Amino acid sequence: MLVLAGTLVYILICFLLLFVVLMQQGKGGDIAAAFGGSSSQTAFGARSGANFLTRATAWLGAAFMIGAFLLTAAGRSTTGGSVVSGVEGPAQTTPALPTGAPLPAPPAGGAGSGSGTPPATPPAGTGSSGSGSTQTPPAQGGTGS
Repeated sequence: MLVLAGTLVYILICFLLLFVVLMQQGKGGDIAAAFGGSSSQTAFGARSGANFLTRATAWLGAAFMIGAFLLTAAGRSTTGGSVVSGVEGPAQTTPALPTGAPLPAPPAGGAGSGSGTPPATPPAGTGSSGSGSTQTPPAQGGTGS
């Protein structure tokens, strides 16, 4: 209830600040001042309106910033939970090894050897059709020139 009342007051401050900023006269003056006219278009007179609107802008600007800080602090949850607190982790896709079993050794010349070059022939049991492989078959005899 208190947050709702604070939000309504904050919205009122926003509209008042918008109104006060739009009521202010620019630094260059109005079009009549450019052609030598001495009359001003402010509702409060030549200089007293600028003082009132400047002070109102300063007070409403401070209220705007303080209100934003207070509403943020009031709306923050006190549990401190994570964004992903209700999400389960990914499903385990690899079977777990039995306790005490040695880890399998990587194949010779494979990705774990560190040579950086793929094997010349694909592993046994994998066909080249449909695999999307771009490897070229080894040369069939000849001197190579």
